[in-house]
Amino acid sequence: MYYISMIIVVLASILYHICQKSISSGANPYVSLMITYLVSIISTVAAIIILNGKIDIIESVKNLNWASYVLGISIVFLELGFLLVYRAGWNVSVAALTAYVAVAVLLIPVGILLFKENISILKVLGILFCVLGLILINK
Repeated sequence: MYYISMIIVVLASILYHICQKSISSGANPYVSLMITYLVSIISTVAAIIILNGKIDIIESVKNLNWASYVLGISIVFLELGFLLVYRAGWNVSVAALTAYVAVAVLLIPVGILLFKENISILKVLGILFCVLGLILINK
């Protein structure tokens, strides 16, 4: 599942950015997001029914914490941000790379401070290469 989950992320991200870049420039961003989330809700409910059979949704909701709710807010800003990035003229080949490298570098202190992750010399070198790549890709 370790690699399969990453393959899912990569393939879904490719489709995500193709769709974001392809959203009609005349479409209201918020209406577009509303339809996106409506389709997401329908897809999620279908997945619950198909994959889990009977599930106690009320009990499952009780087991959620703050992160599920804040994630919902962050996803709206993420989706809106990429939609506006592409409408502002960013290339699909550069926008995601720029955003994801910046996010990865900024998440390093988060991982260290909040989740007690370790950082090695090799990881520091990788970070430096990422920052250098970010500079070069945007020149």
